[in-house]
Amino acid sequence: MLGDRGRGKGGALIPYVTAGFPTPAISRDVLRAAQAAGADFVEVGIPFSDPLADGPTIQRTTQTALEQGMTAAGALSLIREAALDVPVIIMTYLNPVLAYGVDRFVADAHAAGAAGLLLTDLPAGADAAVEAAVTKSPLALIRLIAPTTDDARLGVALAGATGFVYLISRLGVTGARDDVPPDLATHVKRIRGVTPLPVAVGFGIGTPAQAAAAARCAEGVVVGSALMEALARGGVAAAERLVRELAAAVHA
Repeated sequence: MLGDRGRGKGGALIPYVTAGFPTPAISRDVLRAAQAAGADFVEVGIPFSDPLADGPTIQRTTQTALEQGMTAAGALSLIREAALDVPVIIMTYLNPVLAYGVDRFVADAHAAGAAGLLLTDLPAGADAAVEAAVTKSPLALIRLIAPTTDDARLGVALAGATGFVYLISRLGVTGARDDVPPDLATHVKRIRGVTPLPVAVGFGIGTPAQAAAAARCAEGVVVGSALMEALARGGVAAAERLVRELAAAVHA
């Protein structure tokens, strides 16, 4: 899924957009702008009232989106309206999917144009019925792996994974940092020893230099908080400019 998506000889850039931030219409425009600026995938976050894995920036955008009335159904409508030519990955928590209805959500997400689903609070084996609903659908079931996952647990944590593996670059919540962890390549290598799936790295990557460093280790780079901060400060034009800079760095 990732290995053949990067433009040129580099990796794939995966910008994250909170559905409904700062308004539904603007978030749709940002999705289209990200594609135009060189994104190879886009990750769409469905807002949830208790986003434990997210840092302050994504939490703020989530709250704004919820105040705008954004829902799981609304996020799927945004994806459908955006009509992107690059794969769309939905990132959310289990509760909104359960409230929507798992089978219905999976079917509607695929119909809207989504290619994969990442549930941040669903460890492998925690809910076999939910996992089965995704794996029997056309959606990729993308696993989130922490750098602290030991070798004994890694194989179990990746059971049933498809599409690609999302490696958290560092412990803690999402949010831009000043550097890329020095042991990032080691963790990517460990994952490659267990699965042939490509690896995307996220959490804490926000500058072109960081994105380029991550792309030297992994097949994909996810950028969320920095992009949402750019959108909040300078609107769609600023977000598109950042995606263009990140894409140039990742694809180099």
